Amino acid sequence: MTSAQQIWSSAIILMFVIDPFGNIPLLIAILKDMPRKRQFAIIIREMLIGLALMVVFLFFGQSFLSIFSLETGAIRIAGGIIFFVIGLRMVFPGPEGPIYAGDGEPFIVPIAIPLIAGPSALATLILMSEAHGVPRISVLFSLLIAWAISSVILSLSPFFYRALGKRGLAALERLMGMLLVMLSVQMFIDGLRALGVF
Repeated sequence: MTSAQQIWSSAIILMFVIDPFGNIPLLIAILKDMPRKRQFAIIIREMLIGLALMVVFLFFGQSFLSIFSLETGAIRIAGGIIFFVIGLRMVFPGPEGPIYAGDGEPFIVPIAIPLIAGPSALATLILMSEAHGVPRISVLFSLLIAWAISSVILSLSPFFYRALGKRGLAALERLMGMLLVMLSVQMFIDGLRALGVF
């Protein structure tokens, strides 16, 4: 796989994990009482904060791994399990409680964290930079691509909500979940091979 292909492949995985289409109904519910222009400004601000948090974690998350002396194969297996669980939740979503119960304009929580820079996205950045030996600059490019696409989708969330409706968004999220499950199985197999299981 060439460097460009690796960057785009990682970007697609990151976009699946950020799951902008699945976050559209939540985002609309959070910002429903805000003026339309203010909604756009809030989304851009929160996306920038989320990006900053993910970039910091990308470059300094390795110290977390070094503390526990984790092997590459173990990281791949762990990533496969995490992606599998995320994918299953996207395919078979459960009942969700209200994500934001505060009054006034949301700040950092819950849009920047955990909708954008959630535990899954942060763990994925570590897995990408450590499990496959991909240079961090390449992962950064992948992150910027995934973030830019997700930002456009979330900025246009009212349009997508009207065009696709709840059923259309649900179907799109399930499709992304199926692809993520398949990617997780492949990552799990790669982890077993790295550990010499077969």
